[in-house]
Amino acid sequence: MTDIFTPEKRSEVMSRIRGRDTKPEIALRSLLHRMGYRFTVNGPKNRGLPGKPDVVLPLLRTVVFVHGCFWHGHEGCKHFRLPKSRHDWWVAKISGNKARDQRNESALREMGWHVVTIWACALGTHAARTWLEARLPNLLGPPGASPALPMVAEDATPYRTGNP
Repeated sequence: MTDIFTPEKRSEVMSRIRGRDTKPEIALRSLLHRMGYRFTVNGPKNRGLPGKPDVVLPLLRTVVFVHGCFWHGHEGCKHFRLPKSRHDWWVAKISGNKARDQRNESALREMGWHVVTIWACALGTHAARTWLEARLPNLLGPPGASPALPMVAEDATPYRTGNP
């Protein structure tokens, strides 16, 4: 099936897809806050972290990414199906996104961060959010818990280590 939009209109439609403050991100932040977790979203120190995590829990030394099932290729999810048109282009696009996600995760782990990925489908329904809520303490640690290594309260030291 061919696209119903002209290339210009398709470009306009695609440009309106949000990259920040999406419904799944807001749902996760609300859930985390309700459970007692304290985090940063757009803090000045967050921008230096690889991959620009959606949520940073500095006291737990944990970052959370909220991945859209389609854009990040959530295998086995009903929300991920490669389009039939331009199949090769979409395979390359999704594979590239997955490779970038892996690079960012590896870099964060090398910096000493615990990395958690939450898929958008885990936030889509009340039942899914309830399921996730029961598992978050196992993924992140209990709210307000101190990390394994003692950390100083927020100061002027950037999160990034090494060369800027």
